Amino acid sequence: MSCSEHLLHKLRSYKADNSQTRSRIVRYVILDMLRFFATLLLVAPFAAIPSAEAKEVRVYSGRHYNTDRKAFKQFSQQTGIKVRLIEATGISLVERLKREGANSKADVILLVDSARINNAAQAGLLQAVKTEKLISNIPARYRDPANRWFGFTRRVRAIIVNPNIVNPNTIETYADLSNPSLKGKLCLRKRKNVYNQSLVADQIVLKGQAKASSWVKQMVSNVSQPYFSGDVSLIRAVGQGKCGVALVNHYYLARMQAGASGKNDQKLTSGIKLIMPNPAHVNISAAGVAKSAQNKKEAIEFIEFLSSPQGTRLIAGPTYEYPLKGFGTSKELKKFGRFTPDNVSISALGSTQKTAIQVMANAGWR
Repeated sequence: MSCSEHLLHKLRSYKADNSQTRSRIVRYVILDMLRFFATLLLVAPFAAIPSAEAKEVRVYSGRHYNTDRKAFKQFSQQTGIKVRLIEATGISLVERLKREGANSKADVILLVDSARINNAAQAGLLQAVKTEKLISNIPARYRDPANRWFGFTRRVRAIIVNPNIVNPNTIETYADLSNPSLKGKLCLRKRKNVYNQSLVADQIVLKGQAKASSWVKQMVSNVSQPYFSGDVSLIRAVGQGKCGVALVNHYYLARMQAGASGKNDQKLTSGIKLIMPNPAHVNISAAGVAKSAQNKKEAIEFIEFLSSPQGTRLIAGPTYEYPLKGFGTSKELKKFGRFTPDNVSISALGSTQKTAIQVMANAGWR
């Protein structure tokens, strides 16, 4: 029995002359009923309309650029989809996805370099998706033929020289790095670096394994210094005159010359000349929908945004990478000039990586 029912029962038991008590009980009954109806008014709207969960996409990113977050924020503002970001090295992310298996929370994985994204695809970590927007946004050479991954920025493995040591006019292609005149002047990054692995894979596809192997051996014979662990330290060595010529991804030099890493690096690198090999080896950053994606629709929408003209500019601009189409707008990239990509597809690079690593090891590339 409710409180109001109990009071009404007592009310009936009182005699008519007990008017004060009856009046007090009436007031209690009315207040109890008002509270009951007020509760109904508060609860009813929520009971009638189920609450909708906010849309989100969970992104595992092997890119290490804080400026990416600004692009992700723009995506969220335009779509209402919240981006939940986890960042780590590319190798770590791939291993994490393997461990998590079907229990992974990842919807999208972002990786740099063809070898890493191809390895993720071959490991069964990505699922195939196909939309008109992705096909329209991305040139065929920069997306997987099986539609498991999609490029959204481009990077060139370029040649840099210190003009006080090496005449820039003597170098036009990667093949020129094997010239004996560069003995003791060429510096390279370590063999385990995926960027150089992809370059060697590129040359194997273009020229065949025999010619590419000969090129690598002759190039390695020109190296007299320890191999470097990173492009930035390699660029500094060229600026300091410790090396005359080197191979680096173009955007590292662009950032340093723009002052992104400080005035000292900007001054040190101001005299370095970048040469765009003709044709150039072009690599990518790429995205794929995780096999375990729980938010597949949002994941596809996110990748469509990254590969759109707006998205690729938002990602590539601050990092001095190249968008999927065009050559960037910064004065540093304009100074580097345009480039002509070779005819090697990104998928072909990935499938040749293991051969490239063996060729490098056989040539003594440490």
